[in-house]
Amino acid sequence: MGTQVVTGASLMCSFGAATSTLVVPPDKKVFATTPAANIMDQKPMANIPSFGMCQSKSNPAVIAATAAALGVPTPAPCIPATVAPWSPGCSKVFIGDKPALESNSTCKCNWGGVITVVKPGQKTVQSR
Repeated sequence: MGTQVVTGASLMCSFGAATSTLVVPPDKKVFATTPAANIMDQKPMANIPSFGMCQSKSNPAVIAATAAALGVPTPAPCIPATVAPWSPGCSKVFIGDKPALESNSTCKCNWGGVITVVKPGQKTVQSR
């Protein structure tokens, strides 16, 4: 069981150069200390901002930058490419009719990165 994740949670991508901060709009009207997230809060740039520079060899921008550098591996600006929801989510707590996002959930980027929750932003509420 993980800790409930809220807006302001710290995220990390396995191919990113920096952490990022989850953005959850207050439209679900469920607040822990701030708006609480569900598994559908995975929209690129709207919910999951950039992780600085991307190092994934399958990212077209990295491929182009590496080709321009004559084959020297070259990172490119990160633009998350997430299309699937966070997984697994909490099976017992629902926010906006979707499972709540827990700190042990992950989200996959189309370029091969795995996004994890570093700090859930919530310390007093745990999913059970």
